[in-house]
Amino acid sequence: MSISLHAAVVPNWLQILHAMRRMLEKAESWASTEGIDEGDLFKTRLIEDMLPLGYQVKSCWTHSKLALDGVRSGTFSPDMSPPPTTFSACKALLDEAIAACDAVDEAELEKLADNDLVFTIGDKLRLDFTVQDFLLSFTTPNFFFHSTTTYDILRMKGLPVGKQDFLGRLRLKG
Repeated sequence: MSISLHAAVVPNWLQILHAMRRMLEKAESWASTEGIDEGDLFKTRLIEDMLPLGYQVKSCWTHSKLALDGVRSGTFSPDMSPPPTTFSACKALLDEAIAACDAVDEAELEKLADNDLVFTIGDKLRLDFTVQDFLLSFTTPNFFFHSTTTYDILRMKGLPVGKQDFLGRLRLKG
């Protein structure tokens, strides 16, 4: 059985983006009920040398919405603006990522799969990929790293979530 690049990437991103959106809604309600300061929550890191919660959510947007923009243009550079520090800003990024994933056409992605893509961070780093290798070996692992870290930070702070909250809606047979 052959699987398209779209099928290998986009439905998985959507599953987790929707789950993250629901977790943030749950976290917003929980923080309000528990009297947890939103600003403090978004500054939370798993460990000192990791970036905070808002950065983790923003990175899921980067490695989905911006990645799709990059495969179309042939270039990708991570967004270096400050991360969001509110639930509403994070939910807006997730909504934008969901809309971008919903809008990408399978045929379009297949046509782009073998194209070149250049990843850069200023003059410091350049990595040359095909679109397929960029999505499968770089962007998707980063997407899952940052979505997992988002879950881990919220869980560490006391949000009552479990594995099913992270997995979201499974694509079951039938």
